[in-house]
Amino acid sequence: MIEQTLARTFGYDGFRPGQEQVVGAVVAGRSVAAIFPTGSGKSLCYQLPALHLPHLTLVVSPLLALMQDQLAFLHRHGIAAASIDSAQGREQVSATMARARSGELKILMISVERLKNERFRNFISQVPISLLVVDEAHCISEWGHNFRPDYLKLPDYQRQFNIPQVLLLTATATPPVIADMQAKFAIAAEDVVTTGFYRSNLNLLVEPVAGDRKQRRLVEWLAAKADQPSIVYVTQQKTAEQVTEHLARNGIPASAYHAGMAHELREAIQQRFMEGELNCIVATIAFGMGIDKADIRNVVHYDLPKSIENYSQEIGRAGRDGQPSDCLVLANRDSLNVLQNFVYGDTPERAGIRLVLDELASVGSDGQWELMLNRLSEQSNIRQLPLKTLLVQLELKGIIAPRFAYFAEYRFKYLSEPEELISRFEGERRQFVEAIVQTSARARTWCTPDFDALYQQYGAERARVVKALEYFQEQGWIELESKQMTEVYALLDSGFDAQALSEELHAYFKQHESSEITRIDNMLALFESSECLSWRLAEYFGDHQAPRQCERCSVCQGQVARLPVPPPLPPLETVDIAARCAEFSQRYRQLAGDEPGTECLVRFLCGISVPLFTRLKARGIPGFASLEAYPYAEVREQVASLAPRT
Repeated sequence: MIEQTLARTFGYDGFRPGQEQVVGAVVAGRSVAAIFPTGSGKSLCYQLPALHLPHLTLVVSPLLALMQDQLAFLHRHGIAAASIDSAQGREQVSATMARARSGELKILMISVERLKNERFRNFISQVPISLLVVDEAHCISEWGHNFRPDYLKLPDYQRQFNIPQVLLLTATATPPVIADMQAKFAIAAEDVVTTGFYRSNLNLLVEPVAGDRKQRRLVEWLAAKADQPSIVYVTQQKTAEQVTEHLARNGIPASAYHAGMAHELREAIQQRFMEGELNCIVATIAFGMGIDKADIRNVVHYDLPKSIENYSQEIGRAGRDGQPSDCLVLANRDSLNVLQNFVYGDTPERAGIRLVLDELASVGSDGQWELMLNRLSEQSNIRQLPLKTLLVQLELKGIIAPRFAYFAEYRFKYLSEPEELISRFEGERRQFVEAIVQTSARARTWCTPDFDALYQQYGAERARVVKALEYFQEQGWIELESKQMTEVYALLDSGFDAQALSEELHAYFKQHESSEITRIDNMLALFESSECLSWRLAEYFGDHQAPRQCERCSVCQGQVARLPVPPPLPPLETVDIAARCAEFSQRYRQLAGDEPGTECLVRFLCGISVPLFTRLKARGIPGFASLEAYPYAEVREQVASLAPRT
């Protein structure tokens, strides 16, 4: 039966390693974790069972691009699948919900953030679901890479929606992360299926190169491979542009690819690469997720990757056709501080955590807490991702619960005359539309609806007005814009001790910081290993079946890497830190009415962006990033020794 569907619907005459075991367990009604290498067919593990399960399969995926690729595949094979995402209009979302409710859909794909929407949760709780699929499931583990705070709530959602079983899919999970995933979803040990991380066709090469020689070495290495599809990974957007320019000057056609480029341009570059018109892309890690190009022959890490997990994921894009492919790291310690600074910048200061808790404690008698993430991020000086993590921790502690979200501001412009709009309606609806027109303040082009006036004078609820405006836009009568997303939480427990809780949460973030720094140290240890790199990589992911010597990596070829250290710097004790911080501290006092704390000063000196620095225009203050070449921990130690602060 399963084999017939595999052949008839998908056109495959057999399973790849691990697939049959996973599919069999899912169809038998058990929860499963599938840990397969990148490009080894994880998606089939839910696509095939979905056709044999009685109800809907709900797939949670972290990236829109991944969803679209998988949907296109499913549609090509005649499978009733759809997604609900932020790019869709209300009508499209409603139509998809109706298909799910009627039982027509077999697979529905969503982002995890969709589950914060109370309207969607109400809808999904009324739809029978057979299977919850968690793609990129390592995101659920706080000790895994690419941690996504909203993933932590998935076990609660599984219980809330009475979903009998889950399927966890990932390519990059270490044994501790697998154990974490397994425990959170109560998956039996025999239903954790791993197929090994060792790939015999990948040649892992680590070459020590001083920073000032990297561009020259990259040109030498790629010159002989100019006709082969290659990806060069860098850490920062500006590096992508610089390296692309250097390659072009040396006769190697290449395109940069990073999140700072327009979406349409990125799409066009990706398409040219996929179709073989362009052979070399210089990219930040914005490139690669969902890329399924079989013949990528070379992956170069121009800068150090963020972790072993990221390295594994990125080299996993090479040689999916099974042919030999080279994976080269141009290794030194020059960019180490940049990697570490990303980590340190995500750790909130105690004062910022306390500010969030004080905001929460001041909630009125209705127990409803409204917040704009941007504004709260600025006020607390906490970056948005760790701020989301903080909110999820408060949810998991039972202090708050998400209710709904809405846009605080709307504006619209008429695409036809207001009188023409009014004339399309009759009776009470016409009066309602007239009220919207009359109360909306009109500037030259744009009109702003007055929700308060509409409620006071006509009893019109905000939701009804927004629904009407969205309808007008769908009909092509107005152009509608919305901004300032406001999230609304219910305060469930107002009796928390703000001081004790802020200490506890700060300790949680510090522990996470420590584990991320350890992750970077582990990566350096791998690259400087005197043992086979392929074997060491497999061992890291718990794969004990790899050969002790692959005979192809740089170590097996007799080249043990010793990463060059950056040029020596003057001792920190000789640096006048007080002078470098003087103007910044003065501006900080004017804005905040207080002295900047140690972490704040260290971030300023190391050039780490946090929300407060935007308001202070910190980049333009003398001293900003003046110590970025020094390790963050050493700068912190030096600043703390000068004047102990909180």
